[in-house]
Amino acid sequence: MKPTSGKIRQLTPGDVRLALQMSSNCGWNQTADDWHLLLDLAPEGSLCIEIDGVVAATTTLLPYGDRLGWIGMVLTHPDFRRRGFATRLLTLAIERADQVGIRTLKLDATEQGQPLYSSLGFRAEQSVERWFHPAMKSAKQAPNTGAADLSSWFARDTSAFGADRSKLLPRLALRGGCVTSAGGYVLTRPGNRTAYLGPGVATTPVSARELFGRSIQVPAATGWSWDLFPENRNAVALATELGFAPQRRLMRMVRGEELRGKDEFVYAIAGFELG
Repeated sequence: MKPTSGKIRQLTPGDVRLALQMSSNCGWNQTADDWHLLLDLAPEGSLCIEIDGVVAATTTLLPYGDRLGWIGMVLTHPDFRRRGFATRLLTLAIERADQVGIRTLKLDATEQGQPLYSSLGFRAEQSVERWFHPAMKSAKQAPNTGAADLSSWFARDTSAFGADRSKLLPRLALRGGCVTSAGGYVLTRPGNRTAYLGPGVATTPVSARELFGRSIQVPAATGWSWDLFPENRNAVALATELGFAPQRRLMRMVRGEELRGKDEFVYAIAGFELG
């Protein structure tokens, strides 16, 4: 094994091209805009290890106030694996979260990543599944534009998610579609491999059916990805009814204080890197 080395620093916009190559090579769905969003919202929590001018590893920490910090984009370039880089960056992210008083940390872990996260004090909370729908050729009804005002949903979203996402949601709404009703909202946005459906919060299964049915009427040449909690049986039933099928499973893990929102209202998460 080669000796551990490298310089830890903040990610910058100039690093996005290399960071995107890393996430794309892993088959992840994030775009350059997703990377820039994380850098804009949480520049101090966007970390990397640089070796000879090359981004060798990344980790992001997105704070939702002091209640929750979300860890994502834990990536190591294939040429620099097995040097402990992920552990170094995760340890630093945890230290920074502790320093600013974040009470709970969460992340969505692959099966391969779970032992590392467990060694750093994370414990399993619940499964998260990605469901997929192939491309649809025509649209019956387009959703609202991203200009829709979500402010009336901020408080209810905080109750469902467990932390305040009022800074994130308007940014995501500008990226793609936004369908709202008296019973909830659903956002959509482009992805690197497929269009992405979420986040989505609904107070009743009937409202969810209307919102998600309208959202996927926009043609997506690469198909749709939808990340949901399998414990939410209404979300599973709706995804099945709309022609989605499960594709992969991750484990949501938590460190620090327990924090659960109202998962029965969460029909789609915002993304593995966002919560």
